[in-house]
Amino acid sequence: MLLVDGHLDLSMNALEWNRDLTRPLVDVRRRETGQTDKKDRSRNVCTLDEMRRGEIGLCIATQIARYVAEGNNLPGWHSPEIAWAMTQGQLAWYQAMEKSGQLVQIRDRAGLTRHLELWQNHLPEIPTRSVSEESLAQARSAIAGSLPIGYVLSLEGADSIVDLSYLETAFARGLRALGPAHYGPGRYSPGTGAAGGLTPAGRDLVKEMRRLQIILDVTHLTDEAFWEALELYDGPVWASHNNCRALVPHQRQFNDDQLHELIRRDAIIGAAFDAWMMVPGWVRGQSTPHGTNCKIETIVDHIDHICQLAGIAFVAVGAGVGE
Repeated sequence: MLLVDGHLDLSMNALEWNRDLTRPLVDVRRRETGQTDKKDRSRNVCTLDEMRRGEIGLCIATQIARYVAEGNNLPGWHSPEIAWAMTQGQLAWYQAMEKSGQLVQIRDRAGLTRHLELWQNHLPEIPTRSVSEESLAQARSAIAGSLPIGYVLSLEGADSIVDLSYLETAFARGLRALGPAHYGPGRYSPGTGAAGGLTPAGRDLVKEMRRLQIILDVTHLTDEAFWEALELYDGPVWASHNNCRALVPHQRQFNDDQLHELIRRDAIIGAAFDAWMMVPGWVRGQSTPHGTNCKIETIVDHIDHICQLAGIAFVAVGAGVGE
């Protein structure tokens, strides 16, 4: 089975965390042992090798760089131009991974079809009675290790789009999905922890996305911006990494009215694996997965909630290396 992850911050992890994702997981963890510059050093779970072992042959891979105005205490960059340069550095990493055969960029339906056929034609079929499950798993893992992972380029938060001409440049370089907001105030839309609708520039951005046929990712949009964006945009929509407000009452999640609208628009909703989004009552800096009984299985509650609203066809995994 070829699996697809709907949201991975691969280039950000490579550049900002200085992780060589081409190395085995044990090597990355060993090299980070004793480092304290970032929380959870040496506890990562994602490398390209681990993706292949799990037969994740395709992902939505992000660029991300937040602009922060003076007085905004969130981490970020002090001008949109600097943020743009950071996203282009991230793109350069993806391109280097392509050149080395690790990744392949998916830009259109034809490229997607070729990539799916590559994986499906090379992985062995389900086992016969003469082949053990363990032997088949080993064979599939070995074959997957020689295959490039496909990625669809997505931009999380639009702050780095200096003006709309930059959006057209990004599209020409492979950008195929965009979420206008991230955390806090934004140049195009407020996001998680903020309030209000799209800015005037944000309304123009959404219209230009429709012209270029860039997928609208509604993840991180405020409630006001969510409804406003969907009113302006009639193209393809998804929520790459979002859980259910009915289970975890926080603005970061979507309420049932929003989920129903996404279902009506044939959108895919990717379950996010951040612990604070999976269980209610999480207190940052205090709560732990163990203390809240938050396990991988917990995400099934969110998946089941969406399935009860619409069926399994609308649910995906947007694991999210970030939030």
